[in-house]
Amino acid sequence: MVIARKVETDKLPGPVARSAARLGLAYIWVAYTAFGLAALAGMLQGMVRGGIMKLPSWTNYYQILTAHGVLMALIFTTFFIVGFLLTGVARTTGGSLHRTSLAWGWAGWILMVTGTLMAVVTILMNEASVLYTFYAPLKASPYFYIGAALLVVGSWFAGFGVFASYAKWKREHKGQTSPLFVFMSVATFVLWIVATLPVAVEVIFQLIPWSLGISPTINIILSRTLFWFFGHPLVYFWLMPAYIAWYVCVPRIIGGHVFSDSLSRLAFVLLLLFSIPVGFHHQLMEPGISAGWKMIHVTLTLIVVIPSLMTAFSMFAVFETTGRKKGGIGLFGWLKKLPWTDVRFFAPFVGMLFFIPGGAGGIINASNQMNAVVHNTIWVTGHFHITVGAAVALTFFGVSFWLIPVLTGRTLTRTANRMGMVQTVFWAVGMFLMSAAMHSMGLQGAPRRTDYTTYMDHPTALGWMDYERVMAFGGGLLFVSGILLILILLYLTFKAPKGYTEYPIGETETAQQVPRLLERWPVWIGLLAFLIVMAYGYPIMEQLQHQMPGSPPFKTW
Repeated sequence: MVIARKVETDKLPGPVARSAARLGLAYIWVAYTAFGLAALAGMLQGMVRGGIMKLPSWTNYYQILTAHGVLMALIFTTFFIVGFLLTGVARTTGGSLHRTSLAWGWAGWILMVTGTLMAVVTILMNEASVLYTFYAPLKASPYFYIGAALLVVGSWFAGFGVFASYAKWKREHKGQTSPLFVFMSVATFVLWIVATLPVAVEVIFQLIPWSLGISPTINIILSRTLFWFFGHPLVYFWLMPAYIAWYVCVPRIIGGHVFSDSLSRLAFVLLLLFSIPVGFHHQLMEPGISAGWKMIHVTLTLIVVIPSLMTAFSMFAVFETTGRKKGGIGLFGWLKKLPWTDVRFFAPFVGMLFFIPGGAGGIINASNQMNAVVHNTIWVTGHFHITVGAAVALTFFGVSFWLIPVLTGRTLTRTANRMGMVQTVFWAVGMFLMSAAMHSMGLQGAPRRTDYTTYMDHPTALGWMDYERVMAFGGGLLFVSGILLILILLYLTFKAPKGYTEYPIGETETAQQVPRLLERWPVWIGLLAFLIVMAYGYPIMEQLQHQMPGSPPFKTW
């Protein structure tokens, strides 16, 4: 009876215990604080590059570019993902996180916030204008790199919290298949921890000693290899939580069912196996890596298309079967039966549509000959924005509209839903205009990562300016949408009516037998380790044995 009363006092009028809800909100609101600052920096970036405004003398373009990249691509995404997955694991394992998971979660939050503050302060002091990729030989303050290391280690702690809840559930349900949300969360954090190990090695053993002056030079090719070992799986660390929302949450929101439990798990296993040993496709133009190894990584990159196509098939199967059960007839009649006025569905669906051209652009970027055309042009930036800035971000927005009410014990009102629809449309239109302009300029050779310039009024560069202004206009729409989003989420956190909000977890229509092999993690982690050794072992050994001349640090700002 004592235990029952303790659990009851930990409950909100909702599906997640108070302790887990507080932890989730702590992560999510740090994420959206970073999002707001990043949106401001991104808008300024677009305006400056489009020649519409000039920055004041106390800041510069590359400073706000770094702030935008770090805050949006690293801080916002990582904090939101951790908050979303921890609360989802709590919901699907009984409603609460046990003490070990909570302790890991809060320890991770403290480390991540500390690292974030260190990195942001150095950026504001103009001591870290090295872009979010922090490519050597550009050198930032050592405190920037230490902050990045703390962010990564803190996220590991959060992952350990997910693993602890998973292990506890398995102990208590011997022989049973784990909840789909929990399985996918474990796969996501396994990918994240494996992928961040090499960048942690780069930061701790290369960048920090080099930035402190302990090491006079740095092995450039090795540092970039270690970074892109992490850099491409980072994209799937963003995508896999969006996929979780698509596979598990959206079917419940639209009144349908998960299409296939086994297919969903297999897709995540394949993403885990084939999204890590592919980093050389980001280095196709780099010297020091043989063409043969680049070809192997390109091949593995293209195999990642398979789980993405499995996801597309699964989701549209859910949409069609649900629409037809609701009375949709004819070839496309089922489309009319989907809840288009519900922002919880509409925002992720628009994100899915953006991911179609995003995936096609990824195939182009990973192809040697075509990559040579678009490499280091603003095409790459446009691709990045329609995958992460549209597909992932819109899904996270859609999740936020129901997740924050779940965690605060409030409800999504009709007005908030309508405003969310407006916000989604603004974001989609702004992202379409901006990314279309970026892709067009990229095909014309416009470089990325450059301040406003007409290249001494060269006719080719002047021809880019109309696209630059379209890009700036799109960025302005995105900023307006971002401000509207934060206002809606503040309302949902503090002012919306109290009430019960469901944490939408979909299930299959009938009980399905899931192959036990899918949940034998030693098999998949062992196979992943084999693929990594095969793809990276010999090239890294060569880079260590036959080092090029090292580079001293450069500070160009």
